[in-house]
Amino acid sequence: MTGIRDWTLRQRVVTLLTVVAVLLIALAGGAVAVAAKNRAHVDAILDKTGPLRVQVQEVLNALLDQETAVRGYAVSGNEADLAPYEAGRKREQDLVVSMQRLLGDYPEIRQELRVVEERAEAWRQAVAVPVITTTQRSGTAAGQALVTGEARERFDEVRASLDQLEYEIFEARQKSAEDVRRTSNLLVVLLIVAVAVVVVAGSMLLVSLDKMVIRPLTGLADQIREVAEGDYQHGITGSGPPEFLRLADDVDAMRRKIAKDLTEVREARERIEWVNSQLQKQAEELTRSNRDLEQFAYVASHDLQEPLRKVASFCQLLQRRYAGQLDERADQYIAFAVDGAQRMQRLINDLLAFSRIGRLTTGFTEVDLNKVMGDVAGQTEAARQYADAELTWDELPVIRGEEPLLTNLLANLVSNSIKFRRPDVPPKVHVSARLVGDEWEISCQDNGIGIEPEFADKIFVIFQRLHAKDAYPGTGIGLAIVKKIAEYHGGRVWVDTDTEVGTAIRFTLPALPEDVEAAAAAADEPAPGPDAAGDGGEPTDAAGTDVPEQTGGRADETDATDEPERAPAGGRTGDMRETVG
Repeated sequence: MTGIRDWTLRQRVVTLLTVVAVLLIALAGGAVAVAAKNRAHVDAILDKTGPLRVQVQEVLNALLDQETAVRGYAVSGNEADLAPYEAGRKREQDLVVSMQRLLGDYPEIRQELRVVEERAEAWRQAVAVPVITTTQRSGTAAGQALVTGEARERFDEVRASLDQLEYEIFEARQKSAEDVRRTSNLLVVLLIVAVAVVVVAGSMLLVSLDKMVIRPLTGLADQIREVAEGDYQHGITGSGPPEFLRLADDVDAMRRKIAKDLTEVREARERIEWVNSQLQKQAEELTRSNRDLEQFAYVASHDLQEPLRKVASFCQLLQRRYAGQLDERADQYIAFAVDGAQRMQRLINDLLAFSRIGRLTTGFTEVDLNKVMGDVAGQTEAARQYADAELTWDELPVIRGEEPLLTNLLANLVSNSIKFRRPDVPPKVHVSARLVGDEWEISCQDNGIGIEPEFADKIFVIFQRLHAKDAYPGTGIGLAIVKKIAEYHGGRVWVDTDTEVGTAIRFTLPALPEDVEAAAAAADEPAPGPDAAGDGGEPTDAAGTDVPEQTGGRADETDATDEPERAPAGGRTGDMRETVG
């Protein structure tokens, strides 16, 4: 059997309230019973003893009327004087009947009323009837002779019995009044007891709440406050009812979990700080490495170029002066030397150009890609004329970026498309753009030899070549430059492997906010009808404007990297004119 200490707060409160309710119900029941008795006693006073006392006086008056009428008739002998006698008798009988109805709970008074009736009847038989009869027969003198002292004594006996009856009624009334006072006092006592029960129960409830609720909660709150102030190792213990003990256990479990998480966070922070320190060291190492690379670039662009130019120049001199004078093998060796020196120069220039992308910057501005394509058409004119190539482009957007880098990007793609053409098929290169989300997706589509899907990712690796250098000239860095420029502008580049003929290289560039908003507004408008098309039927771009078709001429198949290139003027990356190797 569990003890009271194991009771829950709900059980304790319900038990206390149940006891108080039982006591109050018992007191209320007792008060109802006492109030009923009190009302009965009051009713006895008002409805029984009070009317009985009045009726006793009326009975006395009726008897007096009878006695007076008899005396008057004995004196006058007039029959009219007997009328009060008869009326008194009738009144007496009615009053007795009425009194008997009120005497159900008073047998003693009923007995006294019977005595009064017997004595009144005895007086009438012994005095009143003989006087009336004698007066009627013998005259008034004979009738008066019968009204003696004995007759008066008999009537006095009737009066004495009436006095006794009245006394009994008065005693009954006094007893009822005493009962009323007693029940009223008892009602007051019960009310006082009920108030005392309520006060005691309220006091016990307050004391119990202070002991079982307020103090445990205050102690628990103090402990939680200590934990909240940072002492996460402070154990939380509870007191009071089982609910508070479980609450304390739950809070302590939460504290342990928080402390564990904080420990893990602290350890993670320490690890992060260590990683940050390592990253700082790596950043410093990268800074030093970048300085070394810049120094290497300077050396490569100045110190290495000079001996290479000398080697290439003297090899070319040997080739021009002694060509045909030595044997065929010597001419071949001299040609190998000249080609190697020139290739070394191109590799150094391409490597310098690649390293400068994003490092030497002029800042982003709004660039019209239509103007950029015009520059690209001019740069690739010779190659297009040589290959009988056709260059077209749709209406292109305005984006934020570095114009020289974007020119370099598109020039590399166009040159690459012209270079990797199919035999006996005039190259066709088309550049288009479409808005996808918040980016412009720009495509460079050609009808060349195409790229196998398994090599779609390898072509963007620096110095990665899919063909022998004698099949297609170049250093293999052009598409790596394209990838780096696209990523520098916040985009990406890939090969569309779903193209059936030729190659489609796509890259993305962030769109201007106004272009995105205009496209969203156009998407919300209803689609135009057939008559909404342009009058001339020219192709239109996404915004609905006429798209002019740009067509290039023909040029010789050359790669910008096939010729030695001078260092960029002013040290700006955007001045490079690289093509795909």
